[in-house]
Amino acid sequence: MLEISKTQEDGTLKKLELNEAVSGSWFNLINPTHEEIQQVSLVLGLDESFLNNSLDADELSRMDFEDGNLLVIINVPVMDDDGNFDTLPLGLIFTPESMITVCSQENKIISSFNEDTAKFFDTRQKANFMLSILFRAAKFYLRYLSLINKQTDNIEESLRKTTNNKALFQLMEIQKSLVYFTTALKDNQLVLQKLLRVVNANAANLQSILKFTEDDIDMLEDVIIENKQASEMVEMHRTILESMMDCLASIINNNLNLVMKFLASITIIMSIPTMIGSFWGMNVPMPFGENSFGFMIVILISVLATCVAAIFFNRKGMM
Repeated sequence: MLEISKTQEDGTLKKLELNEAVSGSWFNLINPTHEEIQQVSLVLGLDESFLNNSLDADELSRMDFEDGNLLVIINVPVMDDDGNFDTLPLGLIFTPESMITVCSQENKIISSFNEDTAKFFDTRQKANFMLSILFRAAKFYLRYLSLINKQTDNIEESLRKTTNNKALFQLMEIQKSLVYFTTALKDNQLVLQKLLRVVNANAANLQSILKFTEDDIDMLEDVIIENKQASEMVEMHRTILESMMDCLASIINNNLNLVMKFLASITIIMSIPTMIGSFWGMNVPMPFGENSFGFMIVILISVLATCVAAIFFNRKGMM
């Protein structure tokens, strides 16, 4: 999908056709076809590989200059229909005239920049627009982390009642998501810090593409702080979840030991009447063999011996 937009003088966001694209336009590519990549490449004079880099699911966060253009790739959080979380690369490409965003699938970070929110951003101010996207990405990490916390609390509550495989698999998925979040946030932080160093150095190749004002530099520092906060929060929750998984493993092992101990006690108790019956079933003279109530006496002895053994094991905490 290819959408081209530009902020108008009255602050509204106007959709443009490819042949109407002018300076200050925003090209938004979401899971683009090869034809759409070719069209944008021809109109803006970009190498196709510059656009395709962001479509690789394993692409790391980085910043790169090439032929007077700037490429910034960050990893943003996404949530699927099943409530699972992951990260994917989002490419921000800046030419001297326009800005391009490239992503392999629809995500809420980019979709939040639309006609309804047009008053909060300006496609003609590329530096500020880029920082708005970076700030929104950090905010979504915190928002999704809040959802993960709620999921974890619900799973923990269910595990207090019963330990089942479904809950354990859910915890594993959450733990995997937090690993993705941690790695992505650390890589994003490196890119943001590198960008700040380049801006502070007033690099000519950057200033020719993005003109940072003092307010933009302050906003970049805020983005770095927000991203760092998200990284620390994710790392803290990841540590808590790892401790919970270790504790859960200990509880499962302890429950298994209790079950095995109970079964062993029952086995010993139930063997007592079998043993007594075996003694009196031998073809040798036995007590009460001539007594007419001998069978009832043997049954009574078996019951008493079983009760004594059960009381003993119960007092020892084995039942």
